[in-house]
Amino acid sequence: MANKTSQHILSTSANLLGFCLFIITSLHLSNKSENNLIDEFTSVVALLLTISCVLSFISIRTQNKNREYKLEQIADYLFIVSLIGIFAIIVFMIFNFWNK
Repeated sequence: MANKTSQHILSTSANLLGFCLFIITSLHLSNKSENNLIDEFTSVVALLLTISCVLSFISIRTQNKNREYKLEQIADYLFIVSLIGIFAIIVFMIFNFWNK
């Protein structure tokens, strides 16, 4: 296989997507209305991780080398943006719960 990172992006994005869905579910179960911003931001990050998963999967399955490279690059960029988003969510949650 020519692509080197698509397999790693696919598995890690799927795991982090579960983390985001866990955050969204826990916020809804705890009825934290003041955490609406965290909920919305986590939903955006979950969407980016889902797109990254799909693109990395298509990159693995395609036979066209040019398309494989482009899809892998886009999935890689979306993944790093999602990681930064998860970091921001964690920092925001720490500050939110620290101030209580």
